This record gives sequence, C-alpha cells and structure tokens, in this order.
Amino acid sequence: MTDTKKLSELDYGEKGVIKKINRSLKDQLLGRGIREGKTIRMDTKQPINGPVVITIDRSTTSLGLNLAKDIFVEVNNGDTSNGSS
Repeated sequence: MTDTKKLSELDYGEKGVIKKINRSLKDQLLGRGIREGKTIRMDTKQPINGPVVITIDRSTTSLGLNLAKDIFVEVNNGDTSNGSS
C-alpha cells in the first residue's frame, strides 16, 4: 500500500518517490538533482525546526524544513530499506 507524505514527515531511513514539488521551488531544487520521479531517502532530521538530511542519486544533501514541507513523496508502507535508485 502506498501513502503520500510531505518529505518533512518521513521517518529515518524511509524511502519514497517524489511525486510533487511546489512550482515556486522546482527550479531551485532541480539544480540539486531533486525533481519529481526521483527516489529519495530520509537520513536524519535535526531538532527544533532544523534541516533534514536526505540521500538522492547516491548523494547526500540537506534541505531546510520549510523546503521539505513543500515536497510530496509517495512511500510504500513498510519500505525502510537503505539505498537509493
């Protein structure tokens, strides 16, 4: 079963496919390899509204929490395996 969540809501190690990015952010994120259709994994979330650290295409990057709230990810419930595609 699949579920759609904000990137900021993913649990540690949870993976999913980016389904929607708010239009105003698409160009900004494209340069970082973050676009619809890519598989993404949540690595860590920093406390007190800090950034999230993600892996996409075998690269690790951080995003501010507000950006992560505007990226929507389809997750396969129960899939917390490591790695990226």
